[in-house]
Amino acid sequence: MKRSFLKIAIPVSVGILGILIFESYSVRIPQNATAIQDFDSEKYLGKWYEIARFDFKFEKNLNQVTATYSKNPDGTIKVDNKGYDYVKKEWKQSIGEAKFVNTENEARLKVSFFKPFWAAYNVIDLVDYKYALVAGKNLDYLWILSREKTIPQDIKTQFFEKAKLIGYDINNLVWVEQN
Repeated sequence: MKRSFLKIAIPVSVGILGILIFESYSVRIPQNATAIQDFDSEKYLGKWYEIARFDFKFEKNLNQVTATYSKNPDGTIKVDNKGYDYVKKEWKQSIGEAKFVNTENEARLKVSFFKPFWAAYNVIDLVDYKYALVAGKNLDYLWILSREKTIPQDIKTQFFEKAKLIGYDINNLVWVEQN
């Protein structure tokens, strides 16, 4: 009896430990980056246009990308991402959930589209809740967001300078068409 219990308990324990380690690793913030403090999540809610990003498989070939954030009844944030796949000629949508990593006053969140897996969402620069620079867990993830379909050159320059100081190669940015 004890032997069969161990055959089940050990793999389950290792699996749970693996998920916990992965979760804590996946919600980091890049070295040299700092999340916005005194963050007002209510002002951040609403529709954002993706202006530029570092490409990765979930957003490959997408244009007209938007992210709409709204409050769930339990206090978490609903994340509704949409984009048009110009290769497959179809709209794609992903609905997820975001939670604050520390406190609601710090713009460090974790987002999940496939629970129990979470990804880092760190707002590292923010101008009047109209323009945002968002980092993932490391230098492989970066987004420039705007409440409008374009972004002023001075804000773009500000975001470029900040990203380069952190260590991002801004030449890797993919510019999103917003028709």
